[in-house]
Formats: sequence, C-alpha cells, structure tokens
Amino acid sequence: MKIVDFENVHRAYSEAVDVLDGVTFSIEAGQVVGLLGKNGAGKTTLLRIAMGMIEAQQGSVRVFGLDPRQEALEVKRRVGYVSEEQILSPFLRVDQVIALHKGLFPTWDDELARDMIDRFSIPGRQKIKTLSKGQARQVALLCAVAHRPELLLLDEPAGGLDPAARREFLETSIQLLNETGTTILFSSHYMTDVERLADRIVMIHDGRVLIDNELDELREGYSVALVPQNGQVSRDQLLDLDGCLGVRDRPDALHAVFEMEPERVGALLHREIGLGDARCTRIALEEMFIELAGGQG
Repeated sequence: MKIVDFENVHRAYSEAVDVLDGVTFSIEAGQVVGLLGKNGAGKTTLLRIAMGMIEAQQGSVRVFGLDPRQEALEVKRRVGYVSEEQILSPFLRVDQVIALHKGLFPTWDDELARDMIDRFSIPGRQKIKTLSKGQARQVALLCAVAHRPELLLLDEPAGGLDPAARREFLETSIQLLNETGTTILFSSHYMTDVERLADRIVMIHDGRVLIDNELDELREGYSVALVPQNGQVSRDQLLDLDGCLGVRDRPDALHAVFEMEPERVGALLHREIGLGDARCTRIALEEMFIELAGGQG
C-alpha cells in the first residue's frame, strides 16, 4: 500500500526558479526513507506539501490515498511531524502542550507519552520558553509520536542537537518503527544517522529526483571514478556516459559518480573514451552526497 505518493510535483516561490520540478516517488507501508539534498534542494518544501501546509502548483500528492489539502484533518490525525524550526507555544507549560496534543488525537497512548517523559527527563511544569533547544525538540517528538502515527515526517529534526541528544532522538524513532511498523520519511544532513535509520535513499537535486534506491544497493552498486586532469577527457564527455550521475571538477582529478560497480565503470571508460588510468572504487554515502551535490552538469 502506498502511504505517500508524489507524482510530477512542481512548486516555485518565484517565476524564475522551480524548487521542485517534477518530483515523482512513492513510499510503501513500513518503509524508512532518507530524503537527501543540499540546502535549497526542496526537501522542506516536499515535506510541507505532504503535511498539507502548502500546495503543489502542479502534479498530484496523496497521503494514505487522500489529498492532504482537501482532507487535511484526516491526514493530520494519522501523521506525526517534527521539523528543525518547529515552534511550540513558548508561554505554555510542557504538560499543557502535551495535554493540548492529546486532545487532538483519538489514538493518543498515555503509556508511551509517560515513557518518553521519563526517558527524556522532560520537566512537565516548566514553560517551553525556558527549555534548551534539545529539550524543546524532545517535547516536539513526544507530541508527534505519542499518538502512534502511521506516518512520521521528520524535517532535519536533530539539527543543532548535541550527539547524545541526536542519538536519543534517533533511537526513539527506531523504537517506534519496530513496535508499530510506522512509515518514516525524514531529511537529515547527518549521514551516520541516515545510514542507521533509513533502508532507502531519495536524493533531490535541481528540483528532481536524482537517486531513488535501497541503501544496500547504494553501498554495493555505485562507485566513483577519479579521472586524471590531463586534458584528454572533459567533464561533459563523462556526463554523457551511461550511468554517470555527476562529475565534480577537483584540482587532483575529475570525480565522476556512476550507478554501477567499479569494475564495470573501468571497462566502460576504457571502451567508450579509451581511458585506462582512472581509479574506480566503491563510494560511501557521505562521499556520494558531497560529490553529487557539487557535481551536476
């Protein structure tokens, strides 16, 4: 069953620039999808569209088969959402914020809420404005997951948190997934977190989906070729080759990322452009992100 379905989604904030330019992918029940892209790639926009907070200007968006704008209440009751910039009412106490959210969700689980309060040592009588950034984010996560949502949307939720708080945040999300099979779509710049949580990666670049693959496939089936800067091979020649996703021009070499194993890349470079001295190796997720974010043609 498709929990989230984006079909040819477009969104622009000015006439000249499409933030999203035909994004298409779907998420099945129980999947955990890491959404990657450099700043401004459209990750936040896409998640806000899924929440019904803003509208796609073209294309179709369905969450549980519903239109998140036209059937907003039904969608929001089944979704948990946490973002880096999420703002809770600063003048309310923590227990008041929790009570407010409990009243909104018929599926609220008091036992889960209490467990998270104990785990995070959340001070229930303190006002939100007196909390640290990490404590406020933990309250936001509690409010997002204590009703056991079918879909959890996380937009850079651990941004700005210290490593211990990030780890706790991540482990809570994993626990929710394991207990209830919650579907998760999340964006993060922390590649260790992405690799620990996600089983599938979707990377957006220039408003489109550049990569959509299982994490295991990315580890095994992608590679980088370091092509010497000797004038014999141009960046455009590499970009024209089958399977080449991006080329980054660096002082030491042209770094070309391919959607294939290193051995096949070496054979392709030799066959198509007569190149025999490129070093081809498997590529780690963080390195792939760096190369592709700076290496599109």
